[in-house]
Amino acid sequence: MNAAEMATSLEFTSKIATVVNLFKREFPDAKSDLKPWHNDPDTRELIDPDSIDIGFHFPGISRSWRVRSLLFQIRLHLDPETNSRFCVGVEVAGFDHRGEAWRLSTVENWKFVGATMPSEQVGERLKQICRQILEIFNS
Repeated sequence: MNAAEMATSLEFTSKIATVVNLFKREFPDAKSDLKPWHNDPDTRELIDPDSIDIGFHFPGISRSWRVRSLLFQIRLHLDPETNSRFCVGVEVAGFDHRGEAWRLSTVENWKFVGATMPSEQVGERLKQICRQILEIFNS
């Protein structure tokens, strides 16, 4: 679900802002997008209501990322006993003019899969950002 729609409490708004600032501190030329999904019926059917989705766009194809846009999907789970949400993982997809170029999931094995891959240095920085996102949402 669009991050802008998930910012329903001060706690979630603060955590979303922290994630955006964390990424922009590492990659200052990226532009954040708190509404990466269109608001149409077809798209609405595909949206996971238990995720916080944030897009980041580079001002052209990034040579180190090998993509132009990123989609972060912070996967949440509602604990019925405490009625609180915690993060079960982060999925990141990189997109170029052909569509999805690569994907990273912390839910599975923390490996990049796809037609092209980001540079090793960027990949490690991205994994560190994912670790920090897990800490932000599970603290």
